[in-house]
Amino acid sequence: MNIQDNISDAKNQLPDLPTTPPKLKRQSSPNDLKERLDWGEPALTIIDIRDREEFHQGRIMGAIHMPMDNLVEMAKSNLEYSRDIYIYGESNEQTAQAANRLREAGFQNVAELQGGLPAWKAIDGSAEGVREARVEPGSTATNLAARAKDAAKK
Repeated sequence: MNIQDNISDAKNQLPDLPTTPPKLKRQSSPNDLKERLDWGEPALTIIDIRDREEFHQGRIMGAIHMPMDNLVEMAKSNLEYSRDIYIYGESNEQTAQAANRLREAGFQNVAELQGGLPAWKAIDGSAEGVREARVEPGSTATNLAARAKDAAKK
């Protein structure tokens, strides 16, 4: 076999992998987002619009907090208008309202994550936060040295 035949043979043995990420959908399921993240280099932003305490307790891994009251101003200051954005809140209705605010402000690629954090967790999506770390309320959860000392005592 020559080099070209070897290359062709190798290509035929590889699975068909997408060369671009899945398209953003206006209303996206948690599986849509997970597929996008699993693709590798997703070039997207996940926004959590719930209140600060809920965000602190648990959120989709890598999500940023932009409360509804400051959403448009924060997005304009921190994101490109062509950026792919997945947004979620307490309910699908709140999520839709936030997404519409961003669209009206000129953001072109905004997806409403249907079901929010509970739906994301239902498909075993990665989450982070105090509740997700299974840390006791009032503990020193964010202080790694204190957590290590607590674990050593047990």
